[in-house]
Amino acid sequence: MSMTDPIADMLTRIRNGSTARHTTVEIPSSRMKVEIARLMTEQGYVVGYATKQGEHGEVIIVELKYGKNRERVISGIKRVSKPGRRVYAKKESLPKVLGGLGTAIISTSRGLVTSAQARKLGLGGEVICFIW
Repeated sequence: MSMTDPIADMLTRIRNGSTARHTTVEIPSSRMKVEIARLMTEQGYVVGYATKQGEHGEVIIVELKYGKNRERVISGIKRVSKPGRRVYAKKESLPKVLGGLGTAIISTSRGLVTSAQARKLGLGGEVICFIW
């Protein structure tokens, strides 16, 4: 599997870091990745994130979140729309992740929002990923 999709790379780093119980993961930065990190922080999947200058450009440092007995907050994270197969959802058919327990991140004309926010705004868009 070639890692040409930077968003899939970000999600994989977070998934692997969470599985290995790391406190932080470093990801090469982009505007979209910063927005995904912001939404994950707002939704309570990660503690927070910061950007800093790394040796090969800007990087995002995501601080992973765990329960009181080190149980993972993120049990799953999945890229939905890929460069080879884009997935879009109309405002009437926005996805519900695990019957509303998870979060879908949607790229809309107003930027990245969760599926719940997109529903409120009456927007459809590209389904970036699911987190649960």
